[in-house]
Amino acid sequence: MRHIFFFFLFILVLVGCKKADAVNEEAYAIQTVKLPAKAENVAYDRKAEVASPQQPPPPTRIDQQIEQKIIKEATLKFETDNLENSFSQIQKAVAMSKARIINDSEGKDYATVFRNLTIKVPSQNFDRFINDVSKGVSYFETKNISAEDVTEQFIDLTSRLKTKKKLEERYLEILKKANKVSEILEIEEQISAIREEIEAKEGQLKYLESRVSESTITIEFYKTIAEKEGVKISYGSKLWTAIKSGFFSLSDLLISLLSVWPFVILFCVFAYFIRRRLKRKKE
Repeated sequence: MRHIFFFFLFILVLVGCKKADAVNEEAYAIQTVKLPAKAENVAYDRKAEVASPQQPPPPTRIDQQIEQKIIKEATLKFETDNLENSFSQIQKAVAMSKARIINDSEGKDYATVFRNLTIKVPSQNFDRFINDVSKGVSYFETKNISAEDVTEQFIDLTSRLKTKKKLEERYLEILKKANKVSEILEIEEQISAIREEIEAKEGQLKYLESRVSESTITIEFYKTIAEKEGVKISYGSKLWTAIKSGFFSLSDLLISLLSVWPFVILFCVFAYFIRRRLKRKKE
C-alpha cells in the first residue's frame, strides 16, 4: 500500500511540474512578443529626441489623380451636293458646341467649287461637334483625328515654374539683407534672369492650356461641277477668249513691225538694188 501511495504522489508531483513549466513557457512567449514593441517605442522616442524640432515632419503621401492634358485635332474633307446647306449644318453644329470659326475661305477650280473652314471647339464638345458635322455625309474623302497627350510636358513645366518661383523668393530675401551696391546689382541681375525664365514658362503653360482647352478642326467641303454644264458655260467664254487672243496677237505683230521699221526700210532698199543689178546682168 505504501508503494502504491508513493507512486501516486510521484505522478502528482510530475503533473504539477509540467503545469508550472507550461505556465512559464506562456509567460516567456508573451514577454518575447511584447519586447519588440517596447524596443520599437524606445527607438522611436530616441529618434524623436534626437530629431531637431525645426525639421518638418515627413510628408504624407496623398494619392492624387493627375488630370490628363490632351490636345485634340481633326481634319475633315467631303463632297456635298449643296454648299450652302452643308455650311448651314456646320453653323448649327458650331452654335450647339459653343465653337467659333476663325478662318473661312472659298474658291473654284476647273472641276469643283470648294469652301475651307478652320474652327476652334471646346475640347469637351469635340466628339459632339464631329458627330453633328458628320450627319448627312455619305463618306469622308479625308478624316484624320489625332489626340496628343501632353500631361508629362505640362507637369514638367509646372514643377520647373514652381522651382523658379521659389528661387526668386530666396533671391528677394537675400536682396533685403544686402548692403553693398555690388551685391545688390548682382542679385538684381539674377532676379531679372529668373523672372525672364518664369515668364517664358508661364507663356508655354498658357499656350498648352489654350491648345488643350480648345481643339482645332479643319473642314473642307466641295461640290463637283457637272461636265456638260462646264462645257456649256465655258464654250462661249473660250470662243470669245480665242477672238480676243487673235486680235491681241495681230496688234502685237503690228507693234513689233513698227518697232523694227528702220530694219524693214533697209531690207527693202537692199532688195531693190540687188534686183536692179540682176536685171542689168540679164540685159
